[in-house]
Amino acid sequence: MPKSRIRKKADYTPPPSSKQAANIKLTSRGWVAPVMLAMFLIGLAWIVVFYVTETKLPVEALGNWNIVVGFGFIAAGFGVSTQWK
Repeated sequence: MPKSRIRKKADYTPPPSSKQAANIKLTSRGWVAPVMLAMFLIGLAWIVVFYVTETKLPVEALGNWNIVVGFGFIAAGFGVSTQWK
């Protein structure tokens, strides 16, 4: 009985592309880290000053809402951190 011929498969060659690979240039986001850290530190300092001065500073009229303002700065820092690449 004769042996069947084994067909050799051609190696994969990608189709020729008319487009060259686009160079993706990420925009400079050097401002993100300093702004993020500044927001974190401002929020932390706001809360610490509020407790250390026994609720007299930073804004006495806000009362315990000063804590919310401090956490607002911290939350804004996390919001800015989403822009970091």
